[in-house]
Amino acid sequence: MTTRSEVALVGEWRTLLDRHAAVSCALERELHERHGLGLSEFEVLDRLVDANCGSYRMHDLAKDIHLSQSALSRAVARLEKDGLVTRGACEDDRRGVSVCLTGKGARTHDEALPTHREVLRATWDAADR
Repeated sequence: MTTRSEVALVGEWRTLLDRHAAVSCALERELHERHGLGLSEFEVLDRLVDANCGSYRMHDLAKDIHLSQSALSRAVARLEKDGLVTRGACEDDRRGVSVCLTGKGARTHDEALPTHREVLRATWDAADR
């Protein structure tokens, strides 16, 4: 038997999922149309810029942006193909792989950032109504 509190909890969960889907779809569409980037690719660039550390371990990046290793590998491969990031062995652990932002990647991020924030703000605010 479902209790009233379970109904409310499930309702809140579904509201969160709806909001996430609306925002993610809008971001995906606009980033692709305006900048040729998918949302996952933008998130990789955004995390690399935010980290401001020169390189980011793939394992840590996957946890931080909530992607599977294979999904992250595909996103990074696309970014690498476009010259936006480079990949290499980690200096402290040769078994690990690190990702580094290139100058072109930083410029692409700078160009796409206003779009991301504009769409994020607009869709997030619209979901509150």
